[in-house]
Amino acid sequence: MRIMCKDVMAETLYDVLHDTSYRKKWDTNMIDTYDIGRLTVNADVGYYSWKCPTPLKDRDFVTMRSWLPLGNDYMIINYSVKHPQHPPKKDYVRAVSLLTGYLIQSNSSTSSTLYYLTQVDPRGSLPKWVVNRVSQFVAPKAMRKIYKASLKYPEWKRKHNPTLKPWMYPEQNTLPSVSLADLTLQRADSLENIDESGVREEKAQHSDDEET
Repeated sequence: MRIMCKDVMAETLYDVLHDTSYRKKWDTNMIDTYDIGRLTVNADVGYYSWKCPTPLKDRDFVTMRSWLPLGNDYMIINYSVKHPQHPPKKDYVRAVSLLTGYLIQSNSSTSSTLYYLTQVDPRGSLPKWVVNRVSQFVAPKAMRKIYKASLKYPEWKRKHNPTLKPWMYPEQNTLPSVSLADLTLQRADSLENIDESGVREEKAQHSDDEET
C-alpha cells in the first residue's frame, strides 16, 4: 500500500512509527506494545498485541525489527522470532510476520510518501471473508490513522520528552541487550493451528459496527 502524506515530513513519519509511547495514543486496535531488548544500534526485539473483532481471538507478535535512515528517506522492517522469555500466551493467537516493512520517501521539506508491505500469517483457519475484509478495509484504515497521527505528532512530542529519540540517538537506548543466540526464526508452520473457520460474518460485522 501507499499513502501520500501532505504536510508531514519523512522524519516525522519515521518518529511516529518508532515511538511506542505515542502509538498508545492513536492505535485503537493495539492492546499492548513494548520493547523487549536491543540487538544492535539499529535493531531490537519487541512485542505487539492486536485486538480482533469479536468473536475472533486476539493476535500477538514477537518480532525482530531493524531500521535504517537512507539520506532523506527511511526504512523499517520486521519479522517474527521466538524469544524464550516471551512464549505464546493463553488468550492470544501468536501470529507470524513473515516480512513486514515501511519505506518512507521524502517528497519535499513538507511532504512524504509512506509505503507499506506486509506478509503476515494470522494463524487459525480463518474464513476467506475475514482475510478479504482485512485486506480491503483494516490495513488501508490503519494507513490513514498513521497519517493523521503524524500531523499531530510534533505538537505532542514537544510536551513529551522532546529530545528522547533512541531510534535516532543510540546512546539514549536503555534496553537490556538481547543475544541473537537466544532468538529463533518464527515460521508459520511451527505454531498450533487454531480453527476459527466457523466464525460467522454477521457476528463480526456487528462487532465492527459497535467499535465504529
